[in-house]
Amino acid sequence: MSGLARPSEIYSPSCESVTGSQLSEFIAHCEARTGRGFEGARDFEAFSIAEYRRFWSLFLDWSEIAAEGDPEPVCTSQDPEQATFFPGLRLSYAENLLRFGSEEEGERPAIIALGGQGPETISRRELRDKVLRLADRLRGMGVSSGDRVAAIAGNNPEVVIGALAAATLGATFSSASPDMGAQTVLSRFEQLQPKILMANLEDRGQPDRVGIAERVAAVAAGLPSLSAVIALDEGSLPASSGMVLQRLSELLAGSPDPAEEHIWQRFPFNHPLFVLFSSGTTGVPKCIVHGAGGTLVEHLKEHRLHVDLRAGERLFFHTSAAWMMWNWQLSALACGAAIVLFEGPLEGPQTLWRVVSDQEVDVFGTSPPFLQVCEDAGYSPRRELPLPKLRAVLSTGAVLNDWQYDWVAEQVGDLPLQSISGGTDIVGCFVLGNPDLPVERGKIQCRSLGLDVRSLGGDGGVGELVCANPFPSRPLGFLGDDGSRFHQAYFEQNPGLWTHGDLIEFDEKGQARIHGRSDGVLNIQGVRLGPADIYRALHEVAEVAEALAVEQRDVDGRGRNRIVLLVVPRPGSNLDGELTIRIRRAIARHTTPLHVPRLVVAVDALPVTHSGKRSEKAARDAVNGVVAVNQRALRNPEALEMIRGAVAAAESRLRERVARPPADGSTVARLRAMWEELLGLEGLRDEDDFFDLGGDSLQVLELLTMVEERIGVELPLSAIVEAPTVAELAALIDEPEKGYDPLVLLRPGRGEAPLFFVHSLRGDVFEMRRLAVELGGDVPVYGLRARGLDPRLEPETSVEQMAASYIEAILSVQEKGPYRLAGYSFGGLVAFEMARRLRQRGEEIGWLGLIDAEVHHSCLRPAARWRFLAARPFHLARGAWADPRTKVPRFLRRVARRLLPKLPIAPPAPSEEDAAFSPRLRLMAEICQTAADAYQPPRYGGSATYFLPEVRRLGLYCDPIPVWREAISGGLEITRVPGGHLEMAAEENVGTLAGEIDRRLGIMSS
Repeated sequence: MSGLARPSEIYSPSCESVTGSQLSEFIAHCEARTGRGFEGARDFEAFSIAEYRRFWSLFLDWSEIAAEGDPEPVCTSQDPEQATFFPGLRLSYAENLLRFGSEEEGERPAIIALGGQGPETISRRELRDKVLRLADRLRGMGVSSGDRVAAIAGNNPEVVIGALAAATLGATFSSASPDMGAQTVLSRFEQLQPKILMANLEDRGQPDRVGIAERVAAVAAGLPSLSAVIALDEGSLPASSGMVLQRLSELLAGSPDPAEEHIWQRFPFNHPLFVLFSSGTTGVPKCIVHGAGGTLVEHLKEHRLHVDLRAGERLFFHTSAAWMMWNWQLSALACGAAIVLFEGPLEGPQTLWRVVSDQEVDVFGTSPPFLQVCEDAGYSPRRELPLPKLRAVLSTGAVLNDWQYDWVAEQVGDLPLQSISGGTDIVGCFVLGNPDLPVERGKIQCRSLGLDVRSLGGDGGVGELVCANPFPSRPLGFLGDDGSRFHQAYFEQNPGLWTHGDLIEFDEKGQARIHGRSDGVLNIQGVRLGPADIYRALHEVAEVAEALAVEQRDVDGRGRNRIVLLVVPRPGSNLDGELTIRIRRAIARHTTPLHVPRLVVAVDALPVTHSGKRSEKAARDAVNGVVAVNQRALRNPEALEMIRGAVAAAESRLRERVARPPADGSTVARLRAMWEELLGLEGLRDEDDFFDLGGDSLQVLELLTMVEERIGVELPLSAIVEAPTVAELAALIDEPEKGYDPLVLLRPGRGEAPLFFVHSLRGDVFEMRRLAVELGGDVPVYGLRARGLDPRLEPETSVEQMAASYIEAILSVQEKGPYRLAGYSFGGLVAFEMARRLRQRGEEIGWLGLIDAEVHHSCLRPAARWRFLAARPFHLARGAWADPRTKVPRFLRRVARRLLPKLPIAPPAPSEEDAAFSPRLRLMAEICQTAADAYQPPRYGGSATYFLPEVRRLGLYCDPIPVWREAISGGLEITRVPGGHLEMAAEENVGTLAGEIDRRLGIMSS
């Protein structure tokens, strides 16, 4: 090892690796076999790329993969699109994952499963025996090499057994998670024409599995190729399905153990192993076929050399069976490591860290969003739990922010946080960690060994992520494709290079940063938007000849992105204030507020290629001040400098306008100046509607904050719904004596009975406006807001008081029933109480909608309440007595957590957005929270619809469904909608929720 750098030269003091990493051992092996020395990790990386055939041959030898045949040729071509690896080899993926060399190794854990009845440990011998037994049963069902097996399953041992049994027979395996809808699964599985469908059928008390048996039955009915459906648990299909069900437990029972001398059937190196699926955002999901050999050697390389995963260690990656990280974690069995499988609700930031602690996990895999949840909640794993074995944290699924490296160092421990990035397309990584290199804040440590990953056109900066040489885990192709779609997806854009669709940047040390996707999709406030919607909306604006919407990143230094619309006016037209307003109004009318550009800029021309195609990427680079790559491919590269100048000039004009004081001191003039500043407009008329101009909820919050700071008047958010123009809002401010009305018209309508929405926790109804607008038909929608929003009025402090008051309010617009009521969160409790009281008066209730109306755990029966508290002790940690900000001594808070079953549950720690709300809104939230904690739903003889989010926040509240089922004797319908509690009515999900409400109200959506 004379050519290797010494540890002191290559290790960071803050993330020192285990002495003698497997990568160091492999480098020594390569030195011995090649007779050359390597000057540290970067030199060896360069060798692995330049001599990739030699590298893969050496790795095959060193890793001792069980295979037979001729290892030459290693690779058949220099062309990444056409190359095939190890065509003379045969192997079994299952054999390599399940083999063990001694009795002691056979008794080591292979799987530690959490969920259901509690921890379950399966040894390597037990797992091998179960796999071979199931493979024998599948063979008896006619499954053979080339067939396809599909599964709808959680992250549990049963689906692992199913996948490896299929691989044992040479069948191809695909999986989906139980929370996916039937049509979503069918859009994937019907392309496979699977012979066997395996599925979990029990909901196991998990909200994401409500109705799972019905969904599986619908999927099976749409797959005429099936010869059998195998239940992975003890659940059953609906009797109406008429399907014969086989049960895994029965297939594995009653058979002698397989012979010790089992002979594994080996298949060609490039035999199909997995079919994974693209996201389907641009059409029917593509079926990406991955080979057994390529998957195995790539995963072994990543696990052993990059992660330094060893026999006897434990890997826990928080994943589902619908994500490629499930397949990636599965292959860790080939290292002799155990995999920790977790399926269950994420009840709070401590849930996953408790798994890491309790199961003594060595390597923990997670995502940036989860790490952010932990940070936002103020949770410290290091302070709360022992992490005796944890030596590395892996993160993927999104771009890892710089500050998250700091959080892990401070709150988790002195260990490396390794960002890894690749994807479903290659079932592996292009850039990832290295145990022999330091981790630098915000940086991914290195390229994946053997892969010539480059930043195309980056010139030392951000460019397209491409791979310039062949690699074993390149997919075999797309199922049912003649090669044309595969070529178009990865090789058409840059012939001879795999183009991945990400933006990447490398520094002089070879460390990487991922900068997101390189396509034209716009990511605004975390929502992906298609620019085609914007272009369609602009057809009605005759003065616009051409337009191009691009994303401008981090415009305020806080990570916020905005849409910049580049407009080419028609001859004789000018982009003045009036035209800008009409452009914004047209886009707002036909799309959503998020689609409305925050900056509209006139340009003479848009950049186009020599074939006449517009280059969104070149325009985006110009708007963001980045030097566009490959400008020679543009017919008019001079357009880029013109765009940069036009954007800079427009931003300068905006800054100048903000600095100018209003023409006079009237409320109208001051409000007009605020609106123009906030919306980036000039020439605003006093009768222009805030929402018609694309104003969104965040801008409403900013506007009312400005009103309070500059005029000294505190207004509820719903004020902008009451008074959506400058003139109307000025009148509301100047004439407070007009009084307070609890009813706010969220959407006008006629000809139908109105729908009344009750406010949520903060007492206001603004958050319901978007939902009201999305509803179909011509139904008028009113919002009921709390009296306490008016500082002159005493707030009602109980659900009963509010219900009585709001009934009187709705009688002023609808004297007789049937009444249609709904409420989100806390509002659902009040709407329920209103419906109950109206029914007692003899009035008819046409419909009652409870949008995730959570209840306090005191509503549970005593046994259920104590089970809830015992299983989720962190609930009480959020209570007032347990709050470390109180003056109560810590030991008393601990006693309180254990002994006070009715301790109120505090809401989550306020986010940055929450902190911006006014003191009055925060006071109303406290009042409503107290009212919610005290309310226990009485018996109600009517019916209701409960809208249940896909992601439950069980870390705060108990499961409300049993409580509502007991209270509502007329029937409770459960409807699942996307998102979590806080996202149900958010921009990306509001259309789905509105459609479900339309269906219950019998409205035909337009």
